[in-house]
Amino acid sequence: MKLRIEPIEVGGYGHIYNRGNRKMVVFRNISDKWHFLKILRYFNDQNTSAHLFQRMAQKSKFDPNHPFNFSWPEDWPQRIPLVKILSYCLRDNHFHLFLKEIMDGGISTFMKKINNGFTGYFNLKYDEVGRIFQGSYKRKRIDTQQFADYLDVYIQVFNPMEEYPGDIEGAAKEFDKAFEVALENPFCSLGESFKKRNLGIIERDILTDSFSNLESYKEFAKEAILFRQAKKKLDKLTME
Repeated sequence: MKLRIEPIEVGGYGHIYNRGNRKMVVFRNISDKWHFLKILRYFNDQNTSAHLFQRMAQKSKFDPNHPFNFSWPEDWPQRIPLVKILSYCLRDNHFHLFLKEIMDGGISTFMKKINNGFTGYFNLKYDEVGRIFQGSYKRKRIDTQQFADYLDVYIQVFNPMEEYPGDIEGAAKEFDKAFEVALENPFCSLGESFKKRNLGIIERDILTDSFSNLESYKEFAKEAILFRQAKKKLDKLTME
């Protein structure tokens, strides 16, 4: 059965996600993740992105293989974003994005550019053919502040903590340490959200700035994850 794609109007928000075709690993190494982040940075623009990285590589000041070079070329026209990226997280076989629709069809156009750009890169690099992602991207409309708060934590904290030793259960037991690991994860936007680094990818918003500082966000994240773990244990007990 084909899933219905929820419409997101201009000014609306959505959780956008997709995984590798047949659950395959789409980010085989760190350089693949850096390339995807560069796609998020440079393809979020209404101007054309055809052969973008080849053109950028020709500029002496830009090294496309340098992971920390996310500067905007001085001779390019001013960027006109397709969407507002609020948060993101890359896992080995899937990704999560929290996006705001700022122009009609912006999310659809952006996701098409992401899919085509990364598929072309992946197939050329690994001598593969065909699609990389599992069909069309999935999206869920976000229409309440509470939903937005939990989604932001799910993307920026829960997902990277699933990679912590012992998975989420281990992270919940050592939450402070696990949170610092998430904060330093270069492929999760948590550090960028709280000014630990700036890649120029995300732009926080009234919907994602409901916490006054990092400590209040951290406390909310801790409560959310502990609640999730408690609910998981409760559900397990009721099924026994």
